[in-house]
Amino acid sequence: MLHKILDVTVRDVRFPTSLEQHGSDAMHTDPDYSAAYVILHTDCGLKGFGFTFTLGKGTEIVVCAVKALAPLLVGKTLQEIVSDFGGFYRLLTSDGQMRWLGPEKGVIHMATAAVLNAVWDLWARAEGKPLWKLLVDMDPRQIVSCIDFRYIMDVLTEEEALALLVKAREGRRQREDQMLREGYPAYTTSCAWLGYTDQQLKQLCTDALWSGWTRFKVKVGADLQDDIRRCRLIREMIGPENIMALAPLGIGVATGEQCHNRVMFKQLLQASALQFVQIDGCRLGSVNENLAVLLMAHKFQVPVCPHTGGVGLCEIMQHLILFDYICVSADLSNRMCEFVDHLHEHFTSPVVIQNACYMPPKDPGYSCEMLESSVKTHEFPEGEMWKAAHEEMSLIHK
Repeated sequence: MLHKILDVTVRDVRFPTSLEQHGSDAMHTDPDYSAAYVILHTDCGLKGFGFTFTLGKGTEIVVCAVKALAPLLVGKTLQEIVSDFGGFYRLLTSDGQMRWLGPEKGVIHMATAAVLNAVWDLWARAEGKPLWKLLVDMDPRQIVSCIDFRYIMDVLTEEEALALLVKAREGRRQREDQMLREGYPAYTTSCAWLGYTDQQLKQLCTDALWSGWTRFKVKVGADLQDDIRRCRLIREMIGPENIMALAPLGIGVATGEQCHNRVMFKQLLQASALQFVQIDGCRLGSVNENLAVLLMAHKFQVPVCPHTGGVGLCEIMQHLILFDYICVSADLSNRMCEFVDHLHEHFTSPVVIQNACYMPPKDPGYSCEMLESSVKTHEFPEGEMWKAAHEEMSLIHK
């Protein structure tokens, strides 16, 4: 645990998913799944990997923000950080000058998430455990010490959080064994991106059913009549017995993938304004802030169904939802984790899906490490893939 952080590097990695309309919805018609990819270098050679997810343009801005935060890490040991993780979180989010750029929202907070994701990855690797197992094995008091309770104590105090975690310890080992056997239930978003043709929808639904998927997400919002037509088409494909994340009556509100901090979640929960909490490992301030939201959601008895997809979000969010079930909610009712079947091949520890469920990762870390070959190929703008794309566009213009 005396690993001293000597350097922080960050790279702009982009994948041209817009070419085939992967990820397209009513608001984001041409997303290029991308990441500000962070590596922590230590004096013992152990590295920590983290990232924040973006949609292409603007990734360079997050990269700059990470570089601005880097001096707050360099020179510190892992032990220094995790022995007062709540305090370190506050150090990153409350710098006297940089907090003006947020605080705790926007580009600076996404950069904070990337940095902290790398710290958590480093910690899990140092302990030789996958992140979810590191969390599961932690004492409840240690979990609570990782959380910044500022601005949320009107709904969740440290004492309440500790009591919730202590209460959930009953049956914890059985739930862990259950997850190792069965995995955590997932739903698929890969079948119905808004830019897909009807033929693509039909083929992808057929493939998904064949693979055992029973829960489907459909992107809507561009045109009401076309939404109705597409939903009808997909319902015909998947049949009446499968779930399309849509109820004929009493449709629940699921939100949070762009909810920028724990305070916003607190206010939504206080107002009974959402029925499903969609936490995000790169929008919120990494594991630390997600722990706060998981505990608040449990107190308000609102199920957590994380936002994933993008590049790498499935890899990291599986850890948090496993911890939620094993150590917080102890409940699978109305709970499922999103899955998108894109870009997993670029990670050293890609997700494993069996019977439409996330199987718990076994490799040490937070599943954030990308293959170096993939990073080199897709690094913007000098990677081989982007150089080739630039040359092709130049020829077209000529």
